[in-house]
Amino acid sequence: MSEIQMSKRSINITIALMAFSGLLIIYVETMIVPDIPVFITFFHSTYSNVSWILTAYIISGTVSAAIFGKIADIMGKKKIFLILGIIYTIAISFGGFSHTLDQLIAVRAVQGLGFGMIPIAFAIINDVVPREKLALAQGIMSATFAIGSGIGLVLGSYITETLGWQWDFHTAIPVSIVLLILVYIFIRENTVTGKQKIDFAGVSMLGIALVFLIFALSEGEHYGWYSHLIIGVFIVSLIVFAVFTYFESHYKYAFINMKLLKKRNIFLSNLVGLFAMAAMYFLFFTVPTLLQDPAPSGFGKTIFYSGLILFPATVMNMVFAPVAAKVIKKRGPRLSIIIGLVVDLIGFGLLYSYRATIPEILLDTMFVGSGISMMLVGIINVLLTSTPRENAGEATGMNTVFRDIGMSIAPAFGGALETMYTIKVTVGVKVINGIPHRIQEAFPDATAYNYIYLIGIIFIILGFIFTAFIKKNTVKN
Repeated sequence: MSEIQMSKRSINITIALMAFSGLLIIYVETMIVPDIPVFITFFHSTYSNVSWILTAYIISGTVSAAIFGKIADIMGKKKIFLILGIIYTIAISFGGFSHTLDQLIAVRAVQGLGFGMIPIAFAIINDVVPREKLALAQGIMSATFAIGSGIGLVLGSYITETLGWQWDFHTAIPVSIVLLILVYIFIRENTVTGKQKIDFAGVSMLGIALVFLIFALSEGEHYGWYSHLIIGVFIVSLIVFAVFTYFESHYKYAFINMKLLKKRNIFLSNLVGLFAMAAMYFLFFTVPTLLQDPAPSGFGKTIFYSGLILFPATVMNMVFAPVAAKVIKKRGPRLSIIIGLVVDLIGFGLLYSYRATIPEILLDTMFVGSGISMMLVGIINVLLTSTPRENAGEATGMNTVFRDIGMSIAPAFGGALETMYTIKVTVGVKVINGIPHRIQEAFPDATAYNYIYLIGIIFIILGFIFTAFIKKNTVKN
């Protein structure tokens, strides 16, 4: 479909619908972030087990984004977008009716397939928007991610507090249905490209390796870090990763272009992206529990309150994106990444040392949100200016995979440490035979949070090391 065939109104409607689809998907992902402590109580589970609610979604989304983008080129972008949207809506519909943690994790894994709608949305925009306005359209699409995160944290926590966590899912159903109807009516189908090879084997191996790795990280405390099971799972994960790397290096239709990945700037910036998103999800996974858990483990605040405290971090994420763009224009992308790393290091250093009051936590999270934005904008610029134009799509797709890996391992790390280091807190009194007995439950202690934020600091330091080796010279696009 050529750009000339579409009116300005049709193009604007397309951009609006695709941007709203991105906002909805990110909203549904982040709306349950403040609910983590609620799930632990509701399902009588542990922090490490509940972390799979986030992780299952991300792993499934990684696989979906890698596969369905190419399938959409073959079968039609609108058609695949609608199919994924229907699956996504059905999964949302079942989410609120989950009676066990396993059911909710399974629903979230299916729901993660909807993440494949995001690269298709970018591709649809790329098809219809004139070249001179494409950057603006992509910027609008990207901005919805931060907006969706902010709305998800605040509105999701409010819905949970007033109606229950199930209504986070229930209230998203009609919105998703309306979106699909509008897409069906207003979005035109593209011209399909014909048969192409899809790297099902490579994507499957990556998914399997991630599941094994995250299982070992999250269940190490339960089975014992030196147990045969956990050691065996770690070894299997490493073997599958090794086979995956070899396969992708030799397969003609690999979804990760290893020749591209061998370029220094691309490899290093992807690693920095992995650590940046891991740091962001350390924040998302720990702050709600720190704020909601009872004293002395936490502050005993409400779900909605914790969502409000995290909201400024997403605002800073939006605010500093154009700041990063100005820095890049004047001094180059590497400086933007370095500034982001410095700000993030301050943020995690403060979280490690100064989190005794809620204003301190608010300030700390704003530092982290600002730094993440500076880093991610710089990373994307390094990728695009280090890659020939014909490989730009592959480079950004590869970066998505690396960032998703970081997002998936962070909850596993955090959940394992929050389960490992706990303190008994009295949550009530039960009278038995006229004698009062204290009811105690285990909550993360200060050591758990110290280790989590220390790992965040280590990740940032590794980011400094990798960024130092990013070359200034870039290809011209």
